[in-house]
Parts: sequence; C-alpha cells; structure tokens
Amino acid sequence: MPDLASLPVSADDIRAAERILEGVVRPTPLEYSRALSAKVGADVYLKCENLQRAGSFKIRGAYTRMARLSAEEKARGVVAASAGNHAQGVALAAQLLGIRSKVYMPHGAPMPKISATKAYGAEIEFVGTTVDDCLVAAREFEARTGAILIHPFDHPDIVAGQGTCGLEILEQCPEVRTVVVSAGGGGLLAGIATAVRALRPDVKVVGVQAEEAAAYPVSLEAGHPVALERMSTMADGIAVGRPGDVPFAVIEQLVDSVDTVSEASLSRALLFLLERAKLVVEPAGAAAVARLMDPSAPRLEGPVVAVLSGGNIDPLLMLRIIRHGMAAAGRYLTFGVRVPDVPGSLARLLADLAGVDANVIEVRHNRNESSLSVHETEIVVDVETKGPEHREEVLGALRADGYTPLLR
Repeated sequence: MPDLASLPVSADDIRAAERILEGVVRPTPLEYSRALSAKVGADVYLKCENLQRAGSFKIRGAYTRMARLSAEEKARGVVAASAGNHAQGVALAAQLLGIRSKVYMPHGAPMPKISATKAYGAEIEFVGTTVDDCLVAAREFEARTGAILIHPFDHPDIVAGQGTCGLEILEQCPEVRTVVVSAGGGGLLAGIATAVRALRPDVKVVGVQAEEAAAYPVSLEAGHPVALERMSTMADGIAVGRPGDVPFAVIEQLVDSVDTVSEASLSRALLFLLERAKLVVEPAGAAAVARLMDPSAPRLEGPVVAVLSGGNIDPLLMLRIIRHGMAAAGRYLTFGVRVPDVPGSLARLLADLAGVDANVIEVRHNRNESSLSVHETEIVVDVETKGPEHREEVLGALRADGYTPLLR
C-alpha cells in the first residue's frame, strides 16, 4: 500500500480546494454513454469537464493556486505558460480575483483558445512551439518582474484544485471501479488519483497519453521525470515534454498504469463523441475515450468513468480531425485510378462507384505524372463509405471492374 502521508498532496488539501472553489466552478455532468458501454462491454460514464467554465478542468487548479496568494503577491501579477486551456483558466481566475495576468503561448496555439484568453483580460506573448518553450519564457519573466508563476501542473495547489474533479466523480458515481484520465504534465491525473485512492482505494486509476507525446511511461520506467526529445500530436493540450515533479511523485505511487493511444485512435474517439454523445471535445479531452475504444488494450473493470478534460477545439482543426477520424474508421476513402484520357472514362468510374453505393465527395484529374502515358489520366476520388467492410467492398468492386486503385 502506498504511504499517502508522504505524498505532496492529500485528500484534506483537495477538500480545502473544494471549499475555495465553491461558487466558482460548476460541478460538471456525469453522462452515461450507452453506445460506448456497448462497445466496451462495461458501463461507461463520461465526466464532462469540457462543459466546465472556460471549457476545461484548468480553472479548478488555477483559481485554487491564485486564491491562496497573499495580497502582496497578487499585486505583483501572475504569469503562465500554456497551449490554451491553462491560459484560459489563469486568465479567468485572474479576472475573478482582480489580478493582472500575462500568458506565454506557443506559436500555432488554437485561435479559439487565444481569443478566449484575451477576452478574459490576459496579456499574451507567443514563444516557441511547445509549452516547455513557453515555461522557459515565463520563468524568465517571473525572475525579471517578480510576477508569480502559475504553473500548469507542477504545484501542490494546482494538483489539489484539479483533484476536486475526483471528489465529484465519487459523489456522482459511487459504484465506479475504474477512472480513466488523460495526462500531459500530470496535474489532473495526480489530483484525481489522490482523491480517489484516499477515499476509495479499491478503485483503479488509469492515465492516458498520446503515443507521440508520452513522457510518463518512460519516466515511470526510469523512476524519475524524463524529458522527451521530440513530440508530434494533434492533442496539444497534453503535449508536455517532461512530467512535473509534484504530479510524478503522486502518479508513481497511486496510478495503476499510464497507457498510450495513437493519433488515429484520438481522431476516432473525437468523432465518436461528436456523433454518438453529441459532445464537442478536443483531442486531448478525447484521450480517455480513445483508450476505452482501443480493441488491443486490456479490458477495464466497470463501471468506468472517462474524464473528458476539455472541449476547446479550433473548428478548422475539427474539420481535419473529422476527416482523419472517418478515414481511420473506414468511412472515408481516397484513391487514384489510371484510365484512358477519353470521353466517358469518368462517367464509367462514377457509375461503378454508384453501383456499390459509395458516395463521391470530390473528383480531381491528374495529367502531370511523368509515369502516365500521353493517352492516360489519373482520376483521384474521395468517397464516403459505411465502414471497413463497405470500404473493402468498394475496392474489390473496382478491381473486379479492371481498375487498379492506388490508396492515398
């Protein structure tokens, strides 16, 4: 059994944070997902932190940390580093508490997150391409000006504030057996694990990271936080190169496993939540559901609560992810075929596709490939299919009709 008294955050700390946050955050809904339960083979509930104020759980930790500052510290202002959700949480908390705030954000941060952070009154400066780059700049600003750094995950008050989500889960679903939580730096996972394991030590807690930005598995194996050399994931909210020391100390002791999910799994989960749960969730927020939907991952004991950590997604990114998710789910197919460059070739191809009930989205002609003969053209087609089996039926029908489809 882990020694809870030796950990940097306790259940009492989380209860104290809960009192601070009363009237500031709203208890978010816990929604039963019939469709996901059927897919997983266990009862699954969705903890909708995407419906929290500022669109994510981050206000919980940011407000807790800032409310505990002294009057003199509040007068010095605060500084933060974030790809977006923590930025909004800090900016909103600062607005509510009457504190001046500055946020460093990476170039390429989603526009909705930038706009919302500005709307809450924060000054924004863009630095580098990752949260880690922004943290360097924020620490320099802290040293230069005396502003208080509100770290996105590596502080006991932050972890305690995020842990209030765990208290809500236990109150809303007392029969829970497994809680699945996305993780970047680890503040939310550590907070929820502290609350859950202190009050219900029989409940398993599983963390999830994007496999292209997974610092926790290697860090847990090494026994200390390890910085990644590179990251590449659509889930910007959990793209953190090094675990925080405070959350790592908790996660190492209290979390049963930290699993990883692919980019395709993230996009499939986001599409599933949009279609079947009618919930708008960003890629980082969908990571827990991606873990549940992974057929190759070990089955989790139910009832399961999957935390949807945030819903702040750029609509343009959502369009790309929906297309990516449809392709990953076998519902979108792009291919090219070479045909004689004569009248009727396109009409014949479209008729063949209609014969297998494939809905054509877009058609393009390519006559510039050097490998094409002067009498050939390549027709590139985007079609909607009804799933993996229909996708293979379409490809099989094309081959039977004499085409050689080249997948794109």
